[in-house]
Amino acid sequence: MGIGMKKVLQISKYYYPFLGGTEQVARDMASAMQKLDKVEQKIICFNETAAIGEHVCRNNETVHDFIDDIEVIRCGYQLKISSQAISFSYGKELDKLMKEFKPDIVILHYPNPYVTHFLLKYKKYKFKLWVYWHLDITKQRILKHLFHKQNIDLIQRADKILGATPKHLDESAFTNLFEGNKQILPYTIDEQSLIITQEEINKAEAIREQHNGKKIGFFIGRHVPYKGLKYLIEASKELGDENIHLFIAGSGELTEELKEQAKGDSKVEFLGRISDSERRSYLYATDIICFPSITRNEGFGLALAEGMYFGKPAVTFTIPGSGVNYVNLDGVTGIECPNCDSHAYAQALMKLAGDDALRKEYGNNARQRVLDNFTESKFGENLTKLLEE
Repeated sequence: MGIGMKKVLQISKYYYPFLGGTEQVARDMASAMQKLDKVEQKIICFNETAAIGEHVCRNNETVHDFIDDIEVIRCGYQLKISSQAISFSYGKELDKLMKEFKPDIVILHYPNPYVTHFLLKYKKYKFKLWVYWHLDITKQRILKHLFHKQNIDLIQRADKILGATPKHLDESAFTNLFEGNKQILPYTIDEQSLIITQEEINKAEAIREQHNGKKIGFFIGRHVPYKGLKYLIEASKELGDENIHLFIAGSGELTEELKEQAKGDSKVEFLGRISDSERRSYLYATDIICFPSITRNEGFGLALAEGMYFGKPAVTFTIPGSGVNYVNLDGVTGIECPNCDSHAYAQALMKLAGDDALRKEYGNNARQRVLDNFTESKFGENLTKLLEE
């Protein structure tokens, strides 16, 4: 069954050049639909200050521009309340799209309660509503209670609920109430950004030689509480003089505190912020991906998937409501430890460091899992199937 001509309106919180997980999914969707002859699409979002190359945005301006030949309506906002932008022009722009563009499908990236308020008023329009449920509102307690009924109304109005992993949908306080069509549409890695050059491979080999054959563990990401780095450092101290060296890349509010915690432990080395080229070299050189996130703020784990793409096993914690344990499968692509249990994490590192065959088995499985589930081509294939339904 092919796709009949469809008009699709995506509603994202922000859009490229602003970079975030939600915005990347929205752009992946737009890119996949752009390859289909029978889809006409537009995007509406808040305008957030950001700049990449010739694309420059300012949050107080309402503008119509084009990204990848797709019209993007950016609504300037006047203030934010609990991370929610408030725009005086949004209702007018959305109403114009509904009346003139007349979308067959509206894809709402949630949470976005301010926009949901407008969207639920369009009862006379016959569009199909797909809701990509990125996460529940949990941190902003006032918003959580204020929009409880709105969430129920949204679930009841939706024709499809999409999520990055089964955990996003099954462990949400709202989507598990939905009895209709739920579909998994995982986040994707950017394979082009992971192509490694011979020069980068040479640097990776130099990194390995520098550490005299020790097994290398690698973390990259922001140094913030939910990333769980303090448990990785606690685990390192349990390793004693084991044949492991841990690299920690990135920076953040906890960097100095973490350095103080690791003082005296020669196995832990902080790299600071590194370039994309350096990231590829370290991913190539590493033996074990260290991904110690501890809360559902870590919704998926793209850095985890990127490491697995390089054929490396991972060590993660069990995180209720997070997609991390969907990306890394315990006993298949790596090892999953009880949440915040640094002793179990240390044992997992030692197990992988000491077993070359197990590392190779999990690493091969890890790469294949990413290729089978988390690439742009697979994303496009899955989205096309949804549009054909």
